[in-house]
Amino acid sequence: MIRIAIVEDDKNYIIELKNLLSKYEQESNQKLIITVFEDGEDIVTNYKADYDIILMDIEMHFMDGMTAATKIREKDSEVVLIFITNMPQYVMEGYKVDALDYVLKPLSYFALSQRIVRAIGRMKNRSISYISVMISNGVQKIDISKIYYIEVQNHDVIFHTINGIYTTKLSLRVLEKRLENESFFRCHKSFIVNLAYVDSIQNNDININNQIVQVSRGRKKEFVDALNNYFNEVSK
Repeated sequence: MIRIAIVEDDKNYIIELKNLLSKYEQESNQKLIITVFEDGEDIVTNYKADYDIILMDIEMHFMDGMTAATKIREKDSEVVLIFITNMPQYVMEGYKVDALDYVLKPLSYFALSQRIVRAIGRMKNRSISYISVMISNGVQKIDISKIYYIEVQNHDVIFHTINGIYTTKLSLRVLEKRLENESFFRCHKSFIVNLAYVDSIQNNDININNQIVQVSRGRKKEFVDALNNYFNEVSK
């Protein structure tokens, strides 16, 4: 499944893009989930890092595509940006926001499909798993592999990561479900730890990056078994 946002203020081009993407979906056997925004301001407002590819018109009424792309890049460094334009003179500016490419109007199926293939290639090369969470000033996309551990304090969920600490409002049970196929273990009612960063365990203290996390007495054996299984897998 590939999640694509179309940001375009011309209804005729919206229809044309959707038709071309539908053709690509049928020919490539790729499942596409398409969301339409009719202005750059619409996608930027309350932006959530939920898209794999954004097809962005440059000329729009309220907020132009380049401004919108700049604001999106402040919150989402991974989404693939492709500009849709009839003004190739703006192409060089696209590199400032790490745009993959551009498609000139009038649109052609060949040009668009080639860009989508390139975008999917970039996505596969990343092979990074992310989780997006609401924080005080917007949305934070977190690389799962860079999480040390997650804890609950009062009603806050706190992510301790290589890149810093992020606080959100979220159920730890929901997170546990989201991370069940990753290298994580819920060792305590208040903690989920990334087994990849466990340095040692002594009594009920888990040492992760020189920080102590508690394992509950009832989960200690299961945790030790999970830790041993993890190390056996990565050492193969």
